[in-house]
Amino acid sequence: MIGLMHYLVVGAILFVLGVLGIFLNRKNVIIILMSVELILLAVNINLVAFSVYLGDLVGQIFAMFVLTVAAGEAAIGLAILVIYFRGRGTIAVDDINRMKG
Repeated sequence: MIGLMHYLVVGAILFVLGVLGIFLNRKNVIIILMSVELILLAVNINLVAFSVYLGDLVGQIFAMFVLTVAAGEAAIGLAILVIYFRGRGTIAVDDINRMKG
């Protein structure tokens, strides 16, 4: 029987993978965006797991809002990257830091 603890462990593993993806790979913006998506997915798994465990639909509804925000974030982030790549020819994070001033 799969219980609440199994879902929490999967969510924790996904969250740690997302955080490690952000901190270990600071050179590729696409991988950083994918790591943020992993973190949001881990949060959604926890929200749905607790929602089912408590017998309440609020967590599942909130997870749908998080999915909506994540989809918008991914679309806008990729559009910004495409425009930046057309102008600069690279999407390396080191080159983005040079835009500060």
